Amino acid sequence: MRTSKAEVTQVSLPGLWVLVGEGEYFLDFEAYPWFAKGSIAEVTKVQLLHGRHLRWPALDVDIELESLTYPDHYPLVYR
Repeated sequence: MRTSKAEVTQVSLPGLWVLVGEGEYFLDFEAYPWFAKGSIAEVTKVQLLHGRHLRWPALDVDIELESLTYPDHYPLVYR
């Protein structure tokens, strides 16, 4: 049983998987380079705020779940 509402379930060479409630999201390092530069301890410490906002405090990274659920609605990407 999970003790957190959000957790990183896997980290691999291309990216990481985040489980939030019943949804699972893949964040590839190409689109989210901040995670590739973080340690496993930093990457796996994720918080779910207000039921819709993911936060990685050690990396100073914030992502709205809606942008992961509907990426076509959020066309801006990191370069």
